Amino acid sequence: MFDESLLDSPEALARADAQGQLRAAAEAGAHVRTAARHAEESALSELRPEGRPRAVLVAGSGPATVCTADLLGAFTNGALSVTLLRSYGPLAAPGALRWTLPGWAGPLDLLIVCTTDGSEPGLTALIEQAYRRGCTVVSVSPASAAVAELTGETHGLAVPLHLGPAAVWEPPYVPASRAGAEERNGQLAQQPVALSASPAVLWSLLTPLLVLFDRLGLFPADSSSLQSLADRLDHVAERCGPAIATYTNPAKTLATELTGTLPLLWSEGAVAEAVAQRCAGAFAALPGLPVLTAALPGALSAHSTLLSGSLAASSDPEDFFRDRVEEPETLRARVLFVREQTEYEHSAAVAVRELAYAHEVPLSELEPSDSSSPAAAAAELIATLDFTAVYLALAASGPSWS
Repeated sequence: MFDESLLDSPEALARADAQGQLRAAAEAGAHVRTAARHAEESALSELRPEGRPRAVLVAGSGPATVCTADLLGAFTNGALSVTLLRSYGPLAAPGALRWTLPGWAGPLDLLIVCTTDGSEPGLTALIEQAYRRGCTVVSVSPASAAVAELTGETHGLAVPLHLGPAAVWEPPYVPASRAGAEERNGQLAQQPVALSASPAVLWSLLTPLLVLFDRLGLFPADSSSLQSLADRLDHVAERCGPAIATYTNPAKTLATELTGTLPLLWSEGAVAEAVAQRCAGAFAALPGLPVLTAALPGALSAHSTLLSGSLAASSDPEDFFRDRVEEPETLRARVLFVREQTEYEHSAAVAVRELAYAHEVPLSELEPSDSSSPAAAAAELIATLDFTAVYLALAASGPSWS
């Protein structure tokens, strides 16, 4: 069930938001400013590279690392290859994961290691492997962690990661086992929940790497650009905040439209595709809403059967005598079209609208207010969808976390 009336009651939202999810989403701009300040105070400010690397390899656990790699690749616009090193291992726990350099990696390449922990043996082993291959290594991790220490010992650049006290977006603890949780000292046995889906983690990891890529001459990310990025995030927080009514609040409006649907998240452009993947992860982690993503124009054919099948609105003719109390609503598809800029000459926007209209599938569209820079556009889209995920979680009845 989705309590739409809760969205227009700031007091009710505050009571429901016991874990401070709205505050965490609103503080994204502050985390960019904090990370930028610390980056300028680190060795990044003195970095004078002699040239560009042949390729950039990114390693680390969690969705924030994946999104960081996707965004860096999109921002470079093909200037060089940015590759995410996929992890492997018997468990999803960071300590059980391992990474391996591709066979071609060598002295011309740059390895970036991102971690909020820094004690993962798989990442330290990867840094040692990169040192033997002659790769340049840059790590973003807690200052006293093993990853940072080993990076310095192998003549790499260790950038301290600074996460503020409000970095926790998810609840700090969950029951270790729903079925057989045992009491310990009068409380349920509990285990920590990873922070990697938090907006604080994403922007704290990404910001110093934007500074690094600016030093490498790959795209502009000087102090004024980062300030503009933080201002854009603050602007989204003002537009999407809990005190703003639904009809003028993009995040609340989108949350209402997506309720009871299976979102088909179509993206146009490399930045929008990275945003879509981030959105799918946030929707799964917070409201527990599955999202199918596809990039345009391929999405028009890849999801065409979904639009004409049982998920389409036209497949369920309205039965006047249907019991609307006893029978649950049928899940229907809704297209969420995300693009990083306004329509251009070869945009698939017209085809998207025509296809949705032909199959009577509702359509939501999301684009940045302006496309002054790829980073600013990504920030606006990500922040809006982060707020949407929070509103979907808070307005849904029952447990929102699993």
